[in-house]
Amino acid sequence: MQFRQQALAKLRSPEELDLPVRFARPQGRLALSVTVLAMAAASVWAVTGTVTSTVAAPAVLTHAQGSYILQSPVAGQVTAVLAKEGERLPANAPVLKVRTAQGETAVVRTVASGRVTALAAAIGAIISTGANVAAVEKAAHADDPLYATVYVSAASAAAVPADAAVDLTVQSVPAQRYGVLRGHVKAVGRSAQTRQQIAAYLGDAQLGEQFSEKGRPVAVLVRLDRSSATRSGLKWSSADGPPYALTSMTLATASVRLAGQRPVDWLLP
Repeated sequence: MQFRQQALAKLRSPEELDLPVRFARPQGRLALSVTVLAMAAASVWAVTGTVTSTVAAPAVLTHAQGSYILQSPVAGQVTAVLAKEGERLPANAPVLKVRTAQGETAVVRTVASGRVTALAAAIGAIISTGANVAAVEKAAHADDPLYATVYVSAASAAAVPADAAVDLTVQSVPAQRYGVLRGHVKAVGRSAQTRQQIAAYLGDAQLGEQFSEKGRPVAVLVRLDRSSATRSGLKWSSADGPPYALTSMTLATASVRLAGQRPVDWLLP
């Protein structure tokens, strides 16, 4: 009997139209609004926004003209070393004296003006014709600006835009205390560099091997940002930077900001 009464009651009001309508609670409306706004913002960002990525690469502080390796034009025994590492010499300046097998004394001279970064010959050494005796950085003046040469993999070099921001962790500067060195891309090389090309530009065969051990990289020239507020004259992520000037041929690790990519591209086939 009880079930019969319930069935009759349902037939009389099948849609329960006589019951009041229950709307969503205020908390539910707030959650729904936030969800809709978040989805709308994500949709706009996916269409118009970009994602910035970086690539890490080895670097070395240099002058824009690079270096050259000085070779002896004669064979013989070194009788005098006339230059010192770190010394700045004009073109055609004497570097070594060599006594040949005929008893004559020949003088090995610089080819172009610059700073001697390495001497590979000592007094008494026997050298052959064409032997590497010194590395000379082509910087005519002491105030020539420093740059950073970054060796980026060929696969990543195409994504490096002009004037891209670069952060450099300098090997001789504690990053925890003084931060990173700031710079911007000045030029991107047109082709990958061989080990011999890198060694010739830097005047260091060991660096040529080191920078090309994972394949032929592309040289990216980075202009270091200047600042009159620091002792080094360069801009750092910290307020002051290190209390000393940087020298060329100092190794560093660069973080290069690549061109932004639109996130919607990741979703499309």
